[in-house]
Amino acid sequence: MRGTLVFSGSSCPALTGKICENLGMAPAEADLSQFSNGETSVRILTSVRDKDVFIIQSGSPTINDTIMELLIMISACKGGSANKITAVLPYFPYSRQSKKKSHRGAITARMLANLLHVAGVKHVVTVDLHASQMQGFFKCPVDNLHAEPIIARWVRLNIPNWKEAVVVSKNAGGTKRVTSLADALKLNFGLVTTDRKRATNMTASMIMRELDGWDHGTTYVNGVRRTPTTTNSEERDTDTNVNSWTPPSRSVADSQGSPRRVAAPPLRTSNTARSPFTRAFHTSSQASPIEELRDEEEEEAQEYNDQRAQEVTHGRLVQGHVVPDDFVSPSQSDGDGSQSYQGADEDPMTMSRASSFFAPEPHALGGSGEAGDSSDEEEEKLQDPKVEHMITLVGNVKDCPVLIVDDMIDKAGSWIAAAETVVKRGGAKKVYCMATHGVFGADCLEQLQACDCIDQIIVTNSFPIPDGRAKNASKLVILDLSYLLSEAIRRNHYGESISPLFQHMLD
Repeated sequence: MRGTLVFSGSSCPALTGKICENLGMAPAEADLSQFSNGETSVRILTSVRDKDVFIIQSGSPTINDTIMELLIMISACKGGSANKITAVLPYFPYSRQSKKKSHRGAITARMLANLLHVAGVKHVVTVDLHASQMQGFFKCPVDNLHAEPIIARWVRLNIPNWKEAVVVSKNAGGTKRVTSLADALKLNFGLVTTDRKRATNMTASMIMRELDGWDHGTTYVNGVRRTPTTTNSEERDTDTNVNSWTPPSRSVADSQGSPRRVAAPPLRTSNTARSPFTRAFHTSSQASPIEELRDEEEEEAQEYNDQRAQEVTHGRLVQGHVVPDDFVSPSQSDGDGSQSYQGADEDPMTMSRASSFFAPEPHALGGSGEAGDSSDEEEEKLQDPKVEHMITLVGNVKDCPVLIVDDMIDKAGSWIAAAETVVKRGGAKKVYCMATHGVFGADCLEQLQACDCIDQIIVTNSFPIPDGRAKNASKLVILDLSYLLSEAIRRNHYGESISPLFQHMLD
């Protein structure tokens, strides 16, 4: 590759060495250092005039120093009259801060994209952005590569009975990523969701039953509410019109938390429930077109099935671990046997009003809850001993290997909770935790290694993992991204399409 220079940042020299080896070239020389006060110093030791420059820099534990070093390297190459500067970021820093979560919050990922543009970058190559719509933050082309073909190939080669596996998402936000891998491998998929367990609200339940009109012993005839205390005279007056009443509608809440009315399916009546005049009319004459249309609607209503899904498993989660059903958590008892509630918003007196029952969950932006809590905030809630959570598994994983998939592994709490749920509640055989970026903050890797329900942890080398931590984790498997990135660099240099890099290569 003539006229091309590949520079390595301080975060991933090993990955850069493999990429250059695949390209048949050596990394370009640059002096990266820091002054005594912590300022970053960069000196480019080779000519970059009219060259196609690629700077490989990924996230690292010292993320802010890494970003500043990348920006200075781009600026230095721009000042050296480089023809084109491409930033190769296997793990894009601040990718989780891609949306505003509070009134005075910052969209930090967009700010970083603007900084790269000001520094002089002309192209960006990255792997598995946390949110694919982040590509709109940039004023230059972005190649968002996927590690899914590499992970799928590892699954086919290293899991003996992989065709029986189930791909599971550990939260609702990762369903798109999970269904993509499941479709590629032609496997079934499932979902694990976690929510705080709330105290029983009897008043709200009574309100909903009243609105539904489906209380036992309560019926509606010609729009008139009938209860078991209805007199015989009223019953005789309305008996002849029993076939003309309209089923009551019921009130349900939509995705925004607002109530809406849904008509209940019509009931099919038999001849024994009709009046003598109606029975005689139907037996002695042919049914009218209106009656035929009504029968067709009743048949369609009978075909509609509104039953709850059978493959749904619930479990109790206390301090991030699945506990038995008879386990007494601190949130259930405060020592004297009295029931304690999880905050003022769950107080029965507060929740007794219908308006508070129909109100959506409070949100910082007053919206629909699209901007959820960050992973750190979710982990803190899971570890709170005073709050019990309910974890739900949707899908059948009994006697099957389970692939829990996400884009990164940063905290261990949600991964361990999902693994214990599919094993202890779902009856799964083995659990494989798979992610593109192995960030492994704090002691995350050690916690995953100590979990008995997790068999293997599969990540790529997009984020540098110290050799000492990797050697001590026998369950850890690191997949190589150097072939994917080197081919992307070669195709970008020669102006070729990168679409083949998204395809799954079948063995």
